[in-house]
Amino acid sequence: MDAETFVGTQVTIRRIGLVLLSACLSMTPSMAAAAERYALIVSGASGGAEYATQYAAWTKDLSAVLVDRMKIERANLRVLTDTSDAASAATAANVRQFLTTVRRVMSRDDLLFIVLIGHGTYDGMDAKFNLVGADLESAQWAELIAALPGRVVIVNTSSASFPFIERLTGERRIVITATDSVAQRFDTVFPAYFIRALQGDEADLDKNDRVSIWEAFIAATGDVRRYYQRRGQLATERALLDDNGDGAGREEGTDGPDGGFARLWNLDAEPASLTSNPELAALLTQRRTLEAEAEALKQRKDEMPAPEWQAAYEKLMIDLARVSQEIRKKS
Repeated sequence: MDAETFVGTQVTIRRIGLVLLSACLSMTPSMAAAAERYALIVSGASGGAEYATQYAAWTKDLSAVLVDRMKIERANLRVLTDTSDAASAATAANVRQFLTTVRRVMSRDDLLFIVLIGHGTYDGMDAKFNLVGADLESAQWAELIAALPGRVVIVNTSSASFPFIERLTGERRIVITATDSVAQRFDTVFPAYFIRALQGDEADLDKNDRVSIWEAFIAATGDVRRYYQRRGQLATERALLDDNGDGAGREEGTDGPDGGFARLWNLDAEPASLTSNPELAALLTQRRTLEAEAEALKQRKDEMPAPEWQAAYEKLMIDLARVSQEIRKKS
């Protein structure tokens, strides 16, 4: 946010706290066409032919949806698997190499999407994602991610993945784990349903023709729950999402502060038909800013006098409705 825009922010909103507002607005995706999207799929050590076949299928489907539906450039997608080919093996060295390369070219508005498919373990101190050769602990993943200047979404679909929420949480970051406890050590079905959510339109709850990270999470966790219900089994996995930096996470169907920014982040780029029109692009940017302000305000509800919070929130909703109406007129 530049100084002129910041000064023009409503007085009531400024009372929320300039530091918090600045941080939240910095999480708003840029509408600039130049913003890049990168993706890393790590299909780790399979541990058997049955797992290898399943992981290969999930990896293939996810790669296809990222390139064909989300339109991520193939050159920006790195896929590491359980293979004897040293250049494409899911090793710690290859993970580090890719993230180092991305760090050198990534801007603040760029987005990196990381998905871990495979087995996870917990040794009593830290969680690991099983790679080919030496594993990386969640603390080591956290160090690698911390060096990245842009926005990061990391989805650990493995068992015992919960510590990744605690370790990788941070500003401008969304962390999803397939489990809410290190005790959940059975192999997960979450990756199948998370990929499915990205493939179609069923997960598009707000009907804006895009599936946000939040919508994919909600659809996947709902499908996982139904998977166990159909089998009459007690669920051995409960996914969590953290996007507010507190390291706690939120489960689908429960109350909590997480989810506000995940609703605003999409893997696909804004349609060229919208961003090619400078006036329309400016309105879209304004709407994203208002949405981010609204999420910041929601998180401060218990810290403000009720009349002051209500007035500020109503003002934001009116502004958001006005801008949305202008977008519809010009779309």
